[in-house]
Amino acid sequence: MTLKLYNTATRKKEEFEPIEKGKVGMYVCGVTVYDLCHIGHARSAIVFDVMARYLRARGLDVTYVRNFTDVDDKIIDRANQLGKDPKDLAQDYIEAFYEDMGRIGVLRADFEPRATEHISGMIEMIASLIRKGYAYPEGGDVFYSVEKFGHYGELSGRQLEDMKAGSRVAVDEKKRNPMDFVLWKSAKPGEPQWPSPWGPGRPGWHIECSVMSNAFLGPTFDIHGGGEDLLFPHHENERAQSVAATGGQFARYWVQNGFVTVESEKMSKSLGNFLTIREALETYHPEVLRLFLLSKHYRSPLDFSRNAVLDLQSGLVRIYRTLQRLDDSIGEGGKGKETPLFGYLSGEKKGSFLENFITAMDDDLNTPAALAAVFEAVKEINRVLDEHGNQPDDEAKTKLRSDRDDLFDAARVLGILEEGPGDFFARVASAEKAMDAMEIEGLIAERARARKEKDWAKADAIRKQLMDRGIILEDSPRGTTWRYDV
Repeated sequence: MTLKLYNTATRKKEEFEPIEKGKVGMYVCGVTVYDLCHIGHARSAIVFDVMARYLRARGLDVTYVRNFTDVDDKIIDRANQLGKDPKDLAQDYIEAFYEDMGRIGVLRADFEPRATEHISGMIEMIASLIRKGYAYPEGGDVFYSVEKFGHYGELSGRQLEDMKAGSRVAVDEKKRNPMDFVLWKSAKPGEPQWPSPWGPGRPGWHIECSVMSNAFLGPTFDIHGGGEDLLFPHHENERAQSVAATGGQFARYWVQNGFVTVESEKMSKSLGNFLTIREALETYHPEVLRLFLLSKHYRSPLDFSRNAVLDLQSGLVRIYRTLQRLDDSIGEGGKGKETPLFGYLSGEKKGSFLENFITAMDDDLNTPAALAAVFEAVKEINRVLDEHGNQPDDEAKTKLRSDRDDLFDAARVLGILEEGPGDFFARVASAEKAMDAMEIEGLIAERARARKEKDWAKADAIRKQLMDRGIILEDSPRGTTWRYDV
């Protein structure tokens, strides 16, 4: 089996071949720490968390680097609004990042550099670009000359003459070409600054990732990841300055995840649909949120809606119910073999759900197909249990234990099934009660009116609506009560 990844640089799926056999270098653009992370950040973090997990499950030695942008215009502006030191603000949101990502099962990267830790390397790379004729200083600033790099625009598929200026800075009259981008910004009063050959100042956004990736992975590495919103200008500019400065290829495979919308609208605080991870976790179990963010192919757009998330919750409930049945019928087990998937995928595993899972993941991390394989395994486990009346014989027990091990091995790649069934059901019920109580009571009252008016079709439709969302109604002479079907 061969892993294939869609490479944005070539616009096609390619067989993944690491530079060094058995080893993978992966750099992913992290967050700019001026606010809490939202569900768009969660999707990107989970996508590349799963990628790292799967590469390791294939037996590869992965060096995963994910940075923090801790000096930036947005950080400075937010700090000024709050009357805080930009350094303290960045630290607060780095800590919040770890807390939020930890709750949704995102593992820490092997290296998590901060931009401010690599200022000297940025100054060195900028100086090299000036010496080579790719950059020019002007009035304390330094700009990259896009016209000097003959391949500018190839990554994002844009023609230089068709591009419009603007990334995170306004058009500057000091630029020779409006598309030139800043490498070093001259100091402004009250802003963080460092000494440089061009005067005190701070780095531009794009140079930060070039230097940090080079510091940990060298001038040519395997995978560069990030959200598709970063393709232009950030990734394009990273590539241009890195190749020009080091002579390396920079990243060989470019992988970008798609956008997240909320109820078909782009997230915006002005629209009131800006959903942070913390807000989402007040309503949904972390594994439900994680499963939902993996329910569409990572390159596809994903629309976050309450009903869609609850659909995935029902699926996760089904998996945990199956695990509970297994515990009751064959005894509690471990969490799988914790060995590379390919270490034992032979012989009796051919044609199994695990092989289907791997085939799906090999196809550009097709997590929807991988999840379908997981649900097929759950269906098969329940079939065997039903066939034996929850009292399997020794042969069936052997099969069920093997299937459970395989299920956990797949789950480890996806980052789910980390709880015991009892704990999972308790947390889901708790989250749902906080989320739905008022709405449920409103629907029950509406159903009561429909019954009083003998509108049985409407009453039945409301009961079904609630049942589809895991709410069971129980009518009695004293009225209607409800409970969660978990």
